[in-house]
Amino acid sequence: MIWLSWRQFRVQAIVGAAIAGVLAIVLVPTGAHLASRYAAAGLTTCHATCGSLAANFVNSVKFSGDGIIFYAGIALLYLAPAFIGMFWGAPLVSREIESGTLRLAWNQSVTRGRWIVVKLAVVGLAAAALTGALSLLVTWWASPVDTALNLGSGGNSLFSFNRMDPLVFAARGVVPLGSAAFALALGVAIGVLVRRTLPAMAITLVLFAAVQVLVPSVVRPHLLPPATATAPINIGTAGIDIQSDGSGPGVITVMGSISVPGAWILSEHAVRPDGQPFSATAPRACLGSNFQPCNTWLASLHLRERAIYQPASQFWPLQWLELGIYLILAAGLGWLSVWQVRRRRA
Repeated sequence: MIWLSWRQFRVQAIVGAAIAGVLAIVLVPTGAHLASRYAAAGLTTCHATCGSLAANFVNSVKFSGDGIIFYAGIALLYLAPAFIGMFWGAPLVSREIESGTLRLAWNQSVTRGRWIVVKLAVVGLAAAALTGALSLLVTWWASPVDTALNLGSGGNSLFSFNRMDPLVFAARGVVPLGSAAFALALGVAIGVLVRRTLPAMAITLVLFAAVQVLVPSVVRPHLLPPATATAPINIGTAGIDIQSDGSGPGVITVMGSISVPGAWILSEHAVRPDGQPFSATAPRACLGSNFQPCNTWLASLHLRERAIYQPASQFWPLQWLELGIYLILAAGLGWLSVWQVRRRRA
């Protein structure tokens, strides 16, 4: 049964191995060069100057071909699990149903339960091997950039996202393995239920994309208790906004900036010295064209910026927790597929 499953799956496995091989050819030499540039920038021995050195290094990467590779690696680790679910998972059973080969397979000496379990195991191991190799290569290649961003290089562009940011987090470490396992199990379960390959592929993609949006926005922020940091607001550089519906002077809001290197900022807001959120009706001093009286009034309030965030030290605990969630979901979907196959008539 294992040999038969491999024979049926060998084309997809060869394609996946070829993709991993091409990626290794690109990332290994460029990653070694990137690591040497990181060391040459003085970041391995810096102390007080790390922030400025990290900013210079990140800017040098951003405006070179390595910047393209950085984001291509992120995109690849989002697309790989989705493609595994669509092209490996969804057709695994639905293709057998559509072609009619299921009648032959289910009338052999191998039981239905063993048939589906072996198929899931063979394809699941291949998916884990491929995604693990891709994640290992991309995580290793990007480690100098991720380290520099964690040192507080910041920036005002898309390249300022550190590895805790939702955009990057799911393309690092062990989370891609969980995403791939979930996508595969989801595709198989949809294929078993829908029994048509193309609709199953489309539904798998939509549901997987929805989960990729919901997990970082709804689940991940609550997996571990967040930390809190406050800092005085510099009114001269703060963002000041007055919102009015036309019936009154409007409500004034202040947005400062707080630096927490390597952290995932969940929320930021201005607070008064007693810790209460700042909210006030805009006074007359803030309604004219001269901003100095408004700045003087705001400075007298001694406002502070409060940030709620997940610190950089929570990266691996969050990675393992999210991996566990994906594996539990994958196990549940796998059980559903096995149960459906065992009870369904040929």
